[in-house]
Amino acid sequence: MARYIDVHPENPQPRVIEQLVELLKGDALIALPTDSGYALVSRLDNHDGKDRILTIRGLDDKHHFTLLCKDFSQLGTFVHVDNHVFRAIKGVTPGPYTFILEATKEVPRRLMHPKKKTVGVRIPDHAIVHALVEAMGEPLMASTLILPDEVEPRSMGWDIKEELDHLVDAVVEAGECPAVPTTVVDYSDGTPEVVRRGAGDPDRFED
Repeated sequence: MARYIDVHPENPQPRVIEQLVELLKGDALIALPTDSGYALVSRLDNHDGKDRILTIRGLDDKHHFTLLCKDFSQLGTFVHVDNHVFRAIKGVTPGPYTFILEATKEVPRRLMHPKKKTVGVRIPDHAIVHALVEAMGEPLMASTLILPDEVEPRSMGWDIKEELDHLVDAVVEAGECPAVPTTVVDYSDGTPEVVRRGAGDPDRFED
C-alpha cells in the first residue's frame, strides 16, 4: 500500500520533505502535485523507476521523460541551451512548460530519447516540488500522471491513492492542483515546435 503524506502546499514542512527525500533515495516512486497536475517522480538513478512509470502510463520507450529542475543553473547542467533558447525559456519559467532539448552526458542514457538523445526539462512553479528538488540536490525524473485512455493529469491525491495504491510507493497530498498538463515545446533542432498545447500559453513559441 502507498503511503499517504500530507504536505503544506505553500510552506512545505522540512521534516516531511526530508521524509520524501529518504523515500526517493530508497528508490520509491511517488505521485507528486505540481503546477500542472500530478506527476510520477523518482530519483535519476532509480533503474526501476522508468519502467514502473511506463507500465502505469501504458507508454513505450520512446516517451520523453522530464527532469524537474530547481533553477536555470541546474537545468543547464543536464541539457544544451544556447543563448537564443535560454532567453525564450527564461521568459516563461518557472511555470507550466516542458522543453525538449539535447541532453548532456549528465543525463543517464536510459532517460534520453533512444534516437534523438533528447530529454524534457522544466522548472515548476510549485513550492513542494522546489523544496524537494532543492533537498535532493539533483533533478527528479518525472512524467505527468495521465493514465491510459485519459487526456488530463490526475489532480487529487485521494483519487490517486485509491486507484494506484499498489503501483506507487507514496502519494503526496497538498489539496487539489490544476488538471491541465504542461505545454511542451520541442527545441531539439534549434527552433521551437509546440508538440502539446497545455497550461502554458503556446503562442509565443508559434509563428
